[in-house]
Amino acid sequence: TDHARELAARLGLRGPTRADIPFMIEAARKTAWATDKGMTIATGVVTALREARILLPSISTIERASSAGRARARKQVAYALIADLSTEQVHALDQLFDDAGGMSQLASLKTIPIAAKPDHIRQILDRLRQVRKIGISPDLAGRIHEDRFRQYVREGRASPAYMIERYIPSRRRATVVAFLLDLEERLTDSALEMADKLIGSIFTRAKNAQARSYATTSKNVARLMLIFRRTIDALTDAVDTGEDPIEALDASVGWNTLLKARPEVATIAETASLDPLTVAADRYATLRKFAPDLLEALKFKAGKGSAKTIAGIEMLRDLNRSGKRDLPADAPMPFRKEWRKIVVGDDGKINRRLWEIATIAHLRNKLRSGDVWVERSAGYRRFDSYLLSEPKAQPIVSALGLPPTAGEWLEQRGRELDWRLKKFAQRLKRDALEGVRYRDDRLQISPVRTIATLDAEALANRLDAMMPRIRITELLHEVAQETGFLVAFTNLRTGEPCPNENALLATILADATNLGLSRMAAASQGVTRDQLLWTHDAYIRDDSYRAALAVLINAHHRLPFSRIWGDGTTSSSDGQFFRGAKRGASGGDINARYGVDHGFSFYTHNSDQRAPYHVKVISAATHEAPYVLDGLTSHGTDLRIVEHY
Repeated sequence: TDHARELAARLGLRGPTRADIPFMIEAARKTAWATDKGMTIATGVVTALREARILLPSISTIERASSAGRARARKQVAYALIADLSTEQVHALDQLFDDAGGMSQLASLKTIPIAAKPDHIRQILDRLRQVRKIGISPDLAGRIHEDRFRQYVREGRASPAYMIERYIPSRRRATVVAFLLDLEERLTDSALEMADKLIGSIFTRAKNAQARSYATTSKNVARLMLIFRRTIDALTDAVDTGEDPIEALDASVGWNTLLKARPEVATIAETASLDPLTVAADRYATLRKFAPDLLEALKFKAGKGSAKTIAGIEMLRDLNRSGKRDLPADAPMPFRKEWRKIVVGDDGKINRRLWEIATIAHLRNKLRSGDVWVERSAGYRRFDSYLLSEPKAQPIVSALGLPPTAGEWLEQRGRELDWRLKKFAQRLKRDALEGVRYRDDRLQISPVRTIATLDAEALANRLDAMMPRIRITELLHEVAQETGFLVAFTNLRTGEPCPNENALLATILADATNLGLSRMAAASQGVTRDQLLWTHDAYIRDDSYRAALAVLINAHHRLPFSRIWGDGTTSSSDGQFFRGAKRGASGGDINARYGVDHGFSFYTHNSDQRAPYHVKVISAATHEAPYVLDGLTSHGTDLRIVEHY
């Protein structure tokens, strides 16, 4: 209308024209460089139009421009990954889909053994060499946005080889390139983790064998201790009476008895004082099945403080290549002093078996501590590579009001800690701390008692009885409508939400109950097994579950009722052990704290509103402390946690 045109002129705006479509497509391309989400791309187009002071066209025009820009971005991203590949590399990528032996090479690469066995380490290293042979530079990942790269990786992991083969050449090769770059890191980590378990099991079995060997001598130990007591008694009586000690000992115990006991005492003493390293040498053959291949395939690096460790690894690698058995007298010994005495014999010659086991065990400890790292690894890379670079960190440090250097921050926190400890000590002396006392050089803390009264429990039972029975499927549908958490389950390739809500909820329920897709399809109406399989492959991923959990937590946080428990600024975290359904490696690891069963640990962060805002499945045998930060920094919810227990 005339009024609209006059108002636009006064505001410095103009209406959209056909000539603006290339501008809109370019704006969509720039936004789509980082994402495939249609709403995000459309928002980018709208933002660009507003910045150019152009009135918004119809929604259909924005959608068409967004789709065109996304298609252009997809082509450019794929080209960026494959542009510098040589003809030989492109041919090698295409050959991965050949299925001469009934299974394509790509499908074979996707299957990574999980049981800790020497043969499996060699298989993993064979796959690693196959990936490296193609020669894809890791620098290619930096040519596209990180989110786009992770999207290619997820697609490569989840999609079967035959489906990837159907893509157009540029998309197919880009997907395989991203998958192989990620696979190289995962294979490296898998080999190191498996070696870590095998080396640890060698020493664990050595300690157990030593304990069993010592336990079998318990009867002999008791008999020898009786002889020892009689010997002491005889010598004591001889001193008191002035009798000849030797004659008294011979008459009471018997000299021949003592001489016969001498070798038994020596054997038991040697068994008790034997170092596990010596016993571990009995499993040297197990170590040799995988250690040479591992050292040859991976390149270990370290700082100056661990130079001896690298020197030892280099020497061991040279010995394996040359086939030599004897070690030079000046062979590096980076391990602890107690082992050095065991490794070097009385003749001054170094025992090859003991030295090699000690060196490999020492390397394992150094990898765990981060003093030694491996390139192209996600879990064993250089420690400072996990940190933000100084240019990226500086704006964040300034925004948080933190000191510019770590030294200043530590000094500041140290002063604060010292002040708080002194204040605590003063209150402790005056018995001014509730539930905390200092008595007999010991700090006594009263246990926290339950605050739930019998009346409260009775009320809870009454309320529970008043709640009507409801089908779990109906509850899921209701929660989905109230919170919209299903929008988090997007298609792996298109980023669009699932059109079949019943199939998606049935698939989620199958995961939650461990019922399986086949039995869930048989127990459900209106969905088939094939629908559930397709839905699971296309929409169900770890990141989808995390995003859906964030939607649920945010919806719970917005409820006024949740304020009864807290305001969402405090949280705590802990791990729970769950036994695995299977025996062996697929059933998890063994943690002696929980018995002899295999299992996993679910490390959960809970807010003060009783909301589990982050859950991570970890090995039952690993330390939980490093995963505290994962939940606090990567939960993706609207919670603002300021205090964590």
